[in-house]
Amino acid sequence: MLGAGVIGLTTAVSLAEAGLAVAIRAAQPPQQTTSAVAGAIWGPHLVEDSDRVARWCADTLATFARLASQPGTGVHLVSGCEAGPAWYPFPAAADPLRGLGEISPCRPAELPAGFTAGWRYTAPACSMPVYLEYLLARFGRAGGRLDVGPVASLAAAARDTAAPVIVNCTGIGAHGLVPDPALTPVRGQVVIVENPGLTEFFIGFDHAAAEVTELAYIFPHDGRVVLGGAEVAGDWSLEPEPAVAARILRDCAAIEPRLAGARVLGHRVGLRPVRPQVRLEAAPLPAGDGPPGRSPGPRLLVHNYGHGGAGITLSWGCAREVTRLVQQSAPPH
Repeated sequence: MLGAGVIGLTTAVSLAEAGLAVAIRAAQPPQQTTSAVAGAIWGPHLVEDSDRVARWCADTLATFARLASQPGTGVHLVSGCEAGPAWYPFPAAADPLRGLGEISPCRPAELPAGFTAGWRYTAPACSMPVYLEYLLARFGRAGGRLDVGPVASLAAAARDTAAPVIVNCTGIGAHGLVPDPALTPVRGQVVIVENPGLTEFFIGFDHAAAEVTELAYIFPHDGRVVLGGAEVAGDWSLEPEPAVAARILRDCAAIEPRLAGARVLGHRVGLRPVRPQVRLEAAPLPAGDGPPGRSPGPRLLVHNYGHGGAGITLSWGCAREVTRLVQQSAPPH
């Protein structure tokens, strides 16, 4: 198993809890992945619009609704507003949220300057430092093991193990590891501040824009607030940009005045792994891709990457799909 972001960890948990022996090899520990940077509210974003994505989204939403009632998961239900500079219909892809509560137009008094219309709803959100540790602990209880170290290529990973199945959940890393030129980074940046008492989220962007490069979002968690954001396609830099951070703080304070002067706890950057379609498929590994001197027999490679800005939103649905593929297709070993 390759990758320890939310896709990799969730997939590993699903496989391990299905009774399979699972070991993760990852270039970074969970808290240093793009997943750790996520604002982490459920909602399909920068991902294909398809029936299979809708199915994975709904599956994950149902799981988060259950986890929100369990202490220690980092998952909670939060209400708030999503708004733009002009009226737009509630996104059909987010329609499953109706099962969590009423979806209604935002009242004019709820909208900050520059926003004229929007929707109020309730969605699951994850405090990612807590949620990633929860997944890691759950993986350990199921007998899983995490090894952190460089992964040069898929071929190298295959040579290092005789495991009958390799699952590739490397996110943007798959661009070079596979390699997959269809996978491109969309750079995001957030500022984390102390929570001055906020309990509701806010998401603001122009739904009519052909390409979103700047957006504003406020995601409150226990003791902290994640402020964003940015979407810069093709930018591989992982260094926070001071000008972007200043713009985020300025825009978010204009939306929510209580954020003005909030103590900054950190700056984070992540690369969303955007692809025309999520790659979730199984294929045989070439016969020669095994440890030297050993003949492991037929082996399977399963890809699970390219989730764009919807990794959390698709995580459990995709993890269960991978588990079904492995159970149905894995050769005996």
